[in-house]
Amino acid sequence: MAGNSERKGAVRGSKKGPSGGTGGKNKSRLSGKGPTPKAEDRPYHAAAKRKKASEKRTPSAGARGSRTEKPKGEIVSGRNAVLEALRASVPATELLVARSIDVDDRVAESLQLALNHGLSIREAHRAEIEGISANSQGIILAIKPYQYSSFQEISERAKYPALIVALDGVTDPRNLGAIVRSAAAFGVAGVVMTERRAAAMTASAWKSSAGAAARVPVAQVTNMARTIEDAKKMGCFVVGLDGESDVTLSGMKVATEPIMIVVGSEGKGLSRLVREKCDLVVSIPMNASTESLNASVATSIALFWVDEARRKK
Repeated sequence: MAGNSERKGAVRGSKKGPSGGTGGKNKSRLSGKGPTPKAEDRPYHAAAKRKKASEKRTPSAGARGSRTEKPKGEIVSGRNAVLEALRASVPATELLVARSIDVDDRVAESLQLALNHGLSIREAHRAEIEGISANSQGIILAIKPYQYSSFQEISERAKYPALIVALDGVTDPRNLGAIVRSAAAFGVAGVVMTERRAAAMTASAWKSSAGAAARVPVAQVTNMARTIEDAKKMGCFVVGLDGESDVTLSGMKVATEPIMIVVGSEGKGLSRLVREKCDLVVSIPMNASTESLNASVATSIALFWVDEARRKK
């Protein structure tokens, strides 16, 4: 049949052989589309919708970073601890409460006390609270950093005859707070302690002082031996308390003079250098030689003795 000699689609007059290329003009048509995106990255996929909803509920990383920054100073966490601190009027800056917290009697009273004290109350995500303290129970109280005084300020504050308490290595904050409370009761001008290897005025110390920490200045010094020398220059007799001394309180004839009472640590007592710097070392007489008194009790007895001697005079 006519035309059977020509193939379908052939061009008349064309030469046999391979046809010419496109010069790379259609290269993009041959490239693949790359790997299939994850389900959560495909806008119309259910997984992507769930991810978007989750991001709306959870603060962004930047927001969490700015809000979970630990408050300056000390924190008190846990329902009982926070409530006790607020009852003791421990100076605080903020109360943080987890959203949707189970409000029991402790939380309710804490919120009311915070309102009475004029504290800022902020709600935060549970994860945010736990990021600050793992045992928070959903509530945290931020405490103001304690403002320490100086030995010079204490010496200027002292009235004649001066009475100052110095602590040589007392490490229990509850003992520190109790000593500050006794100092307030017996008219002590101030309490001096070392910066290192000693308790600090934490929330626990403040609570033990029963508010006396707001009335009695506390100073931190770098060198107790040097501070004792400064006390001597201002006319103070330095009396150390040590259970091993043969001289008892009754032998302290300088009670009516300006004095600094130095109290040693709970276990080791006075350090060797501090003991050598003291003008007099006395002990508290006890019936049982095997018994001992902690630092706060010993300090209270010594202060009572001094106060009685001055009242009699």
